[in-house]
Amino acid sequence: MQFSPPLASATLVRRYKRFLTDVTLANGESLTMHCANTGAMTGCATPGDTVWYSTSDNSKRKYPHSWELNHTQQGHWICVNTARANPLAVEAVQAGSIPELVGYRQLQTEVRYGSENSRIDLLLRDDDKPDCYIEVKSVTLLEEDGWGAFPDAVSKRGQKHLRELMAMAEQGHRAVLLFVVLHSGIEKVTGAPHIDPDYNQLLNQALASGVEVICYQAQMSPSELNLVNSVPFVGHTAKV
Repeated sequence: MQFSPPLASATLVRRYKRFLTDVTLANGESLTMHCANTGAMTGCATPGDTVWYSTSDNSKRKYPHSWELNHTQQGHWICVNTARANPLAVEAVQAGSIPELVGYRQLQTEVRYGSENSRIDLLLRDDDKPDCYIEVKSVTLLEEDGWGAFPDAVSKRGQKHLRELMAMAEQGHRAVLLFVVLHSGIEKVTGAPHIDPDYNQLLNQALASGVEVICYQAQMSPSELNLVNSVPFVGHTAKV
């Protein structure tokens, strides 16, 4: 995924009202921009970090600038625009960059499915194999020793998606939870029972019922994003 033109930089002042971010430009000018992230953003929005942002040419937007990446004072890259996760996943699947998901002739997005009025992020189909339902989740919460945890806040929507994936697995389809790791400091991924115990319980049930969990980390720069590295998923009971 290319940023064209490449992203511009500023210094983070604060993120507030969930969708707004104040920054300071190199010339000292203050700027308010949009933040397309509804999560807690724990550790991803520390004042003084370097913000990398894009600019829309849509004249109707109240805030034409969008916060895309964060470069922390510890040297980590984070993609804070979680809306990038699904397009990144689509690009990676189409390019064959995720070996676990190759060999399908058709890719669809946002297809209605399940009993809880859901839309699957990616649906892969081929004539001679079961349909593959893929739910994409972005991981940005870095805890100690390189552990990435999901979710970073209680997620009723995420719980619903796990139930839907389990139902697809029970029906004989392939069901995949794809964690798109958008933090360069994350080396492995696990659940977050201390944040959302209900989600973690459902995640363990999903693993037991045949839902696959795949984790790929993005390589990030002001000019592009790409999913490049497989990282391990470890169930919370095995974490030490």
